[in-house]
Amino acid sequence: MKIVLKSLLVLLVTNLSTPAFAEEKKEMMAKVDAPLVSVTKHQGTFNGKKVAYTARAGETFLKNKKDEPVAAIYSTSYVKDGVKDTSKRPVFFIYNGGPGSSSVWLHMGAFGPKKIVIPSNAEDDGAAPYSLQDNKGTLLDVADLVFIDPVGTGFSRVVGEGKNEDYWGVTEDAQSIAQFIRIWLRENGRWNSPKYIGGESYGTTRSAALINQLEGRFDDVAINGIILISTILDFSIYNYAQGNEMPYVVALPTMAAAAKYHGKAGQNVSMEDWVEQARQFALEEYAPALILGSRLGANEKADITRKLSHFTGLSERYINLANLRVHYQRFNKELLRDEGYVLGRLDSRFKGREYDDAGEFPEVDPSFYGIDGSYTAALNHWVRESLEFNPDREYTIIGGVRDWQAESKGYPASYFNVTPHIGKAMRGNKDLRVFNAAGYFDFATPLLGAEYALDRSGVIADRVTYKYYPAGHMMYIHHPSLDTLLTDIRQFILSK
Repeated sequence: MKIVLKSLLVLLVTNLSTPAFAEEKKEMMAKVDAPLVSVTKHQGTFNGKKVAYTARAGETFLKNKKDEPVAAIYSTSYVKDGVKDTSKRPVFFIYNGGPGSSSVWLHMGAFGPKKIVIPSNAEDDGAAPYSLQDNKGTLLDVADLVFIDPVGTGFSRVVGEGKNEDYWGVTEDAQSIAQFIRIWLRENGRWNSPKYIGGESYGTTRSAALINQLEGRFDDVAINGIILISTILDFSIYNYAQGNEMPYVVALPTMAAAAKYHGKAGQNVSMEDWVEQARQFALEEYAPALILGSRLGANEKADITRKLSHFTGLSERYINLANLRVHYQRFNKELLRDEGYVLGRLDSRFKGREYDDAGEFPEVDPSFYGIDGSYTAALNHWVRESLEFNPDREYTIIGGVRDWQAESKGYPASYFNVTPHIGKAMRGNKDLRVFNAAGYFDFATPLLGAEYALDRSGVIADRVTYKYYPAGHMMYIHHPSLDTLLTDIRQFILSK
């Protein structure tokens, strides 16, 4: 039997290697079916206004220089019906982050006409059935919405002779989304409409790289506004290499917010004032002390230790053991250790129990596993049932883009910062404005990290709007914060 199997394998490999098979394989790869598309009609009342709209759920092909489809980008577009003058109707292109995340979070949690409703007070979302409701605050009353899933996420994928590595990189990804936007504008006759781009988390990184692709050519797609939600632009704040002090500095206001929320600090002070006090301490006292290093005197070190304890709720002994430098994950493990809880990374309002209470870092993030089931169910139900787009494949919530090229095509490995793209675009486009949304309890993209990036790199300060919310990375899961976020962005768009 072994001899027969070996002979069959040799025969199979030999046949696969023949020129005839190679040609047949090439033809099979080149053959691509037409893009799948579903168009449906809907209506709803949003921000008190009745809106009839058309939903397009489907694929858009990206093509190579030989005019061959190499990638299928899935998107969901919601376009208001009956608009005669589209020059007065903005269009907002939306995506999430990861990299490798689909747009499910902003689609079903914040901006889409339907939203998943989960507990607002940092509780687990549990199991189905979930509550999928009309999103009365969606921006459809003031703008058309286009949710984009990059290659490898959602239903988006490579086709034909396309390769994942052609899309899985900072520049490559931005180029593909820019190509999609140009196609969408052409096919929908919207070149003269006001245009906004926006994303969450790595989606903010994408926005900076994308504005470079849209406005860095001679055939610019001029953008009216960039909407940044939970911002990460300068990645030095994540580099905890010994000697880099900025990660500790930018995390401090978030630590102070979390300590106040859990009753360990900041009593009798409003959250806004408490975070401002921590911000000023971080910039004016803490950062200079860390920069001094061993030159910091004993009395000055004792003063910094006392103030760190005051803002973080951690003991002075623990802070001294950490040499004044507490990693945010150590903070999340330490703050409620005596109570047997760890804090969430995406949202430090969330608490979780773990097997090992003596560990240095949390085992998992309780603020992520507390929401994923509901969003998965909501997206699949809405798109497959109501939008009637029901392909025979899975919707990938978080894609496996493990070969992602973070420092590709011009980004130095030593210092990865995309903020200069925004500064350059603002200098070349007098109408470009930036909206930055941050949650007080977000350790994934701390609020001071966004400020640190946007306060430098040539960004024009008087065209940047900062807003803060008493929630975490996905501030929209907190019901009051979602309402405020939608009001703030609606005003940002209307104030053009």
